[in-house]
Amino acid sequence: MVSSLYHTLAIKPDGTLWSWGYNNHGQLGIGNTVDQWFPARVGALSNVAAAAGGIYHSVAAKSDGTVWAWGYNAYGELGDGTTTQRTSPIQVSGLTNVVAIAAGDYHTVALKSDGTVWAWGNNGNGRLGDGTTTQRTTPVQVNGLSGVIAIAAGSNFTLALKPDGTVWGCGYNYYGSLGNGVSTDSYVPIRSGTIYDVVAISAGYLHAVALKADGTVWDWGLNNYGQLGDGTTTGRYVAVQAVGVINAIAVAAGQYHTLAVKSDGTVMAWGYNNTGQLGDVTNTNRNTPVAVTNLIGVTSISAGTHSVAVKDDGTLWSFGTNTYGQLGNGTVANANTPTVVINFRLRCRPLVQKEVSIRSRKPWRLAARRMERLSTTLQMETPRRKPILS
Repeated sequence: MVSSLYHTLAIKPDGTLWSWGYNNHGQLGIGNTVDQWFPARVGALSNVAAAAGGIYHSVAAKSDGTVWAWGYNAYGELGDGTTTQRTSPIQVSGLTNVVAIAAGDYHTVALKSDGTVWAWGNNGNGRLGDGTTTQRTTPVQVNGLSGVIAIAAGSNFTLALKPDGTVWGCGYNYYGSLGNGVSTDSYVPIRSGTIYDVVAISAGYLHAVALKADGTVWDWGLNNYGQLGDGTTTGRYVAVQAVGVINAIAVAAGQYHTLAVKSDGTVMAWGYNNTGQLGDVTNTNRNTPVAVTNLIGVTSISAGTHSVAVKDDGTLWSFGTNTYGQLGNGTVANANTPTVVINFRLRCRPLVQKEVSIRSRKPWRLAARRMERLSTTLQMETPRRKPILS
C-alpha cells in the first residue's frame, strides 16, 4: 500500500492492484481520467508485487520482475521510450528482475535483484544519478551503486539503502534532502552524512526519514512545519533524532509530515497538519511526535498529503487531505481522525502474529524486509512548484 500526493495504491493478496483519488492524467490506470472516491482495479494487471506513485504517474513491479507504468509522461517517467500519457499500464522498456520500485514527482527508480539501481524520467538536479542532467525516457543505471537493498524517491532526489546500514542519495539538495551536511546537488550517489545502522528509508517532498535497527527514527532536510520531529522548525543537513519515538518498526515520509509505526501497533505522527494528516483530532502542526487517535493494530503506513494505515485485520484507514477522494471513504471531505477505506480489505481474515522479543532485534529485520517489499517511497511536491526546485 502506497500513497502519492493525491492518490493511493494498494495490492491485494491475489496480486491485483487497486487505486483511488486524483486521476487527471490517468494515474489510476483505469482507462480514463475520472477521479475515484473509492478503490477501483488497475486495468488487467495481475501478479503485482510492488507499487509506487509519483505526483501524476504510477508504477508497478510484477512477480516476474517486469515493470509497468501509467499516467503523466511529459518527462519520460513511464520509461516506454516516449513522452505519451497513458491511462492504462504499459511495460517499461528493457527492464527485468526488478524487486522494488519508487516514484518521485517526475522520475521513477527501480531496484534489481542483483542490487543495482535504475532510473528514468526528469533528471533535473541529477536525481537519476547517472552523472548528468539529461532527461531519460528509458531506464539508465545509477552510477556506482551496488548491493542496494531498498530505494526511495522524493520530489526531486533519490535515496538508496545498503546492507551495511548506510544511506546514499543524489539529486536536489538545497534543503539538505541528501543528508550529507551540505546544500550542493549531486549528480551521482553520495553517502548521507554519518547516519548508520539503518533498516528502512522513506522520502518526502524535501525531507527524508530513516528507521534504525534500535527502533529509533531519524530525519533530515526541510523542516518548515516540524516534519523532522526534533522540536524545532530548523532545517537539517544531517540526520537528527525524532523526539521520543522508540520501538518503531516502520516509517513513512509525506509531503510535509512524517509517520512511524511502533511495535505495539500504534502510530506516531509529526509535521504539517492543516487538513488533519496527523490524525490527532486537530489541525495543529506538530514539531514533536503525537499519537494518532483511535488507531491500533497497525502493520504498515504510507503518506502523501494524506496518511494511510493498514491494520492487522487487513482493513485500511486514512486521514488528511481528501480533495480528490484519496482517502477512499466515498467522500471528498478532509478528515483529522482515521476513516475506513470502504469495501476494501487486504486480507480475508485477521493476521495472527507471534510475539517477538524486542531484545532479539528481529522486529527491525522484519521491518527492513517489509519495507524492501513494499518500497514505501513517495513523491512529494506541491503543484505550485518554485522554479528553483525544477
